Amino acid sequence: MSTPSLTTSEAARLAARAGLVLSPERHAGLAVTAEHIHSVVAVLRELDFADIAPAATYRAKDHDETV
Repeated sequence: MSTPSLTTSEAARLAARAGLVLSPERHAGLAVTAEHIHSVVAVLRELDFADIAPAATYRAKDHDETV
């Protein structure tokens, strides 16, 4: 499923909502960066982690053990 591209005005509005006051010349770069982050997260959401235990169950081994 594809999502529409983030416009510079939408990026500016979202940045302002998050409390980031940016100069207008930075809005385009913000939109491009946000689009890239969104594409990376979309790939991660497609991964199947069904057979992996939650991180809370992981226990590191003692440092005294030999390898």
